[in-house]
Amino acid sequence: MPLEKSPTLGSARRIVELADQCVQCGLCLPVCPTYQMDRNEAESPRGRIAIAAALARGEVEPTAALRLHLDHCLGCLDCEKVCPAHVQYDELLIEARALLGPSTRRPRWLLKLLQRPAWMRALRRLGHVLAMDRWKGWLARRLPRDSTTRAALLTLPTGAVAAPMVAKTGEARAGKPTLALFPGCVASVEDADAQAAAVVLLRAAGFQVSVLPAFCCGAMDLHGGEAPAAEKAAQRVREAWQSSGASGLVSVTPGCLGSLRRALPGIHVADPFELLAARADTLRFRPLARRLAVHLACTQVNVARSESAMLALLRQVPLLDVQPLPRPPYCCGAAGSHMLEFPARAAELRDDTLQQVALLEPQVLLSSNIGCRLHLATGAEGRWPMQHPLTLLAQQLDTGHPATNTPDNQPHERSHPEPLRSPA
Repeated sequence: MPLEKSPTLGSARRIVELADQCVQCGLCLPVCPTYQMDRNEAESPRGRIAIAAALARGEVEPTAALRLHLDHCLGCLDCEKVCPAHVQYDELLIEARALLGPSTRRPRWLLKLLQRPAWMRALRRLGHVLAMDRWKGWLARRLPRDSTTRAALLTLPTGAVAAPMVAKTGEARAGKPTLALFPGCVASVEDADAQAAAVVLLRAAGFQVSVLPAFCCGAMDLHGGEAPAAEKAAQRVREAWQSSGASGLVSVTPGCLGSLRRALPGIHVADPFELLAARADTLRFRPLARRLAVHLACTQVNVARSESAMLALLRQVPLLDVQPLPRPPYCCGAAGSHMLEFPARAAELRDDTLQQVALLEPQVLLSSNIGCRLHLATGAEGRWPMQHPLTLLAQQLDTGHPATNTPDNQPHERSHPEPLRSPA
């Protein structure tokens, strides 16, 4: 018998409909990171589509070994980009995981902590008091390589953290678009500088920007089979959006965009690069003589689809040598909670990415996705400073230029980053 439908997602009929779009051509195989790792048809997009359809039809039992192939999927969506039949693979994967329910490997206690910014800040303060940065690596490396606790200790920062952005809504003014910035959960703590930078840049480009409260958009639950929790988060997004009075929503974390768009159909949900690139002529940047490697996060390329806008903005900075990482490798292995659930597999993908970074010999490594940046930093072990691209752009913004120095565009004092210094 087919598996039962979950309260909000996981319709067996819907899974079969989505799976029937696949023509089994195999064009997805060369771009699938897990197929390249394992050379196993079950670890490919078309293999997972066949597994999901068989589960939905009741042709196979949902054994742990079978569902592992679905859980291994990174959700990078490179397969969607090359699919000639336009299979909605992301939708199929979400539905299939909702049908199965959350995996027993899912570290629920840790994910609950990550989804609560106040808890994360408290943990960061505690880690700072206990000087965890000095000894957590020693402890972590004595745990099994595939341990979630080991991955968490190595990945999650424990030092001092920036103050949160003030959640407030702005009054709309005639002739100026109003945007609401969605801070998210992990990003609101670990990417506070990038969010402040986004406000600076968007205001300089002529937008009004307000800031929503910090909470989880539900992306990790949505992709982890926690359908009720994902729907609860989506409802909170809708309520916050409705109270904002804004005409558009932005997030500096491309990993949030898919779930935000799902929660707010018909609303323009963008990342800042798309909006800033459209008004690039209003921005001027100070020169910076540095060589940058730019990691193109899967969500930046396949969800936001704004990597060209991001690179174009970075290349507006005089003297900046901008070197995007080649693709492949297609995914660094972070993939939401994947780096915590399958640390050894995630580390293998990360090492492939870092090898490409090393070949570029950069002075700084940029990535727009906070999960990717934390994951890459664990493997890089301090070889390169890491930043969000928006942080660098805001640091180099020429506020003396007439277009970026009007009273309405002056950033508040805390959110104005210090400029980067060129190496001697």
